[in-house]
Amino acid sequence: MITRQAVRTLRTNSTEAERVLWHQLRAARLSGYKFRRQTPIGRYIVDFVCFEARLIVEVDGGQHVEQQAYDTERTAWLEAQGFRVLRFWNTEVLGNMEGVKEMIVRACGEESPSP
Repeated sequence: MITRQAVRTLRTNSTEAERVLWHQLRAARLSGYKFRRQTPIGRYIVDFVCFEARLIVEVDGGQHVEQQAYDTERTAWLEAQGFRVLRFWNTEVLGNMEGVKEMIVRACGEESPSP
């Protein structure tokens, strides 16, 4: 079970890439789409989610290289719930913010799959 404390801890200890991206997504700054951060969905906590577009954005660091099987299972479950999942490496967010934002806006405008 996900606790409020777990969510609060993730928000407090977010990576630099997550903080930088959140600054771009918060307060509907990205083409008017409203995102939430560190949000529980089922048994997972996602980095960012736009419920309107059924889009989840994950920002991954080096630890995700070692947990690919977990990430694949997690993504499959989230997609089965009707979400699309975009993943970016920390280096992408920090080095190509305009490209990342463009991909997110494009994904928000696409039709969501049915659960």
